[in-house]
Amino acid sequence: MEPRWMVIIGVIVHFALQAALIVQAILRPHRDPSSRIAWIVVLVTTPVLGIIAYLLLGSVSIGRSRIARVEKVLVEMPNPTDIPGMTVKEIQPPGNSRFDHVFRMGYSVNGFEPIGGNRAELLADSCAAIDAMIRDIDAAKDHVHLNFYIWLTDNSGTKMAEAVCRAAKRGVVCRVMADGLGSRGIIRSPLWQAMKEAGAKIAVALPIGNTPLAPLWTRVDLRNHRKILIIDNRITYCGSQNCADPEFRVKPKYAPWVDAMVRFEGPIARQNQMLFASDWMAHVDEDLKGLIMEPWTEHRKGFVAQVVGTGPTVRYSAMPEIFESLMYSAREELIITTPYYVPDEPMQAALCASGRRGVKTTLIVPKKNDSWFVAAASHSYYAALLDSGVRIFEYEGGLLHTKSLTIDEQMGLIGSANMDRRSFELNYENNILFHDEPLTKQIRERQLSYQWQSHEVTKEQVAAWSATRRFFNNAIAMLGPVL
Repeated sequence: MEPRWMVIIGVIVHFALQAALIVQAILRPHRDPSSRIAWIVVLVTTPVLGIIAYLLLGSVSIGRSRIARVEKVLVEMPNPTDIPGMTVKEIQPPGNSRFDHVFRMGYSVNGFEPIGGNRAELLADSCAAIDAMIRDIDAAKDHVHLNFYIWLTDNSGTKMAEAVCRAAKRGVVCRVMADGLGSRGIIRSPLWQAMKEAGAKIAVALPIGNTPLAPLWTRVDLRNHRKILIIDNRITYCGSQNCADPEFRVKPKYAPWVDAMVRFEGPIARQNQMLFASDWMAHVDEDLKGLIMEPWTEHRKGFVAQVVGTGPTVRYSAMPEIFESLMYSAREELIITTPYYVPDEPMQAALCASGRRGVKTTLIVPKKNDSWFVAAASHSYYAALLDSGVRIFEYEGGLLHTKSLTIDEQMGLIGSANMDRRSFELNYENNILFHDEPLTKQIRERQLSYQWQSHEVTKEQVAAWSATRRFFNNAIAMLGPVL
């Protein structure tokens, strides 16, 4: 074939592929118009790079076989209210709470009812949280379940692995899961093998694989971002902390990593157990439904809580709807801490509306972010927030990694989900909603301690930003729907 015809055929194939991807971007379900427009612009203006970018990043799929297995596990999972001792009558809190609508939204995500009888403790700091987890592992009688996005081979990571080894050797069933990307260091380390040799069952969440063609059928940056520990079906931990030292050696220039972790005790642990079991059974051929259905006998007084677990195989827009429901519920005060603020339009509108209707609204983010992309995108939203009355503080004591929200000193949310599109659409997250004044006040005090180590961003400061900086921030924010 003549070179001229080869060029012509190549051009035809290229434009056919470009057109096919544009059609696919338009037809993709559960994608807002801004995302479709952004992808079309990328595909048209940068034909070659745009095609590569769409093949790598245009999908929010973990792969057809994985999706099928996850869906099968979720369908077969028992209803939490079928657990003996945890029927609706026994666990349902009194109605007519001003936050019932938020719990109803939470129920729509996983089918978990708000359940009473829980107690909790906010741990003092990251080191105290690791020590508390290890104490509970050392005291475990039946089983230990661990799932971390990032698990490093540093001091904290080593101590945790050693605690798992001790528990496994004394006959406690230990199931350990870590994300294939975030925890790749420990998965390849002797610590991983040591836990296995001690008798622990181990699994890699969303393994990447060794083939360079993997990005063609699955998006490799869709990760299991959850941080879960369950002890004996009755104790669980929830918060922002990975299994790592606050010095976070993989990114030491941003240290210390500042996290918040809550130790919960009560029937709420069973809902976190169901999240862990769904992750485990999607990767390991082991049925944990019998463990989930063990009768609940420890009925005690305590507050109401509800697990909210989201991800790319869970209902679309679930996490943004939870955040927005909480924002619209605030009457007097709303405080939010998040390391990454890149909202969708409804969430930005909800936060602005909170400020405009007179709610004392505060957003606390890190001054120095480990992602320049996220930092620039976040700054593009500052002017509108400030104009609506939202106060913005930038934390200067390290990388503020805590993901927390408190309302009117009565209700709160703690967990792994950031306020960005990655947590909304790409990552598996775990969070706990709670209605308890003492715990909410504890977390609020922690939030205020962050505020005292921050500087306030003012309208005048944002107005003084150069046109170049504003252009850069806004341009980066436009890529949010793409990435």
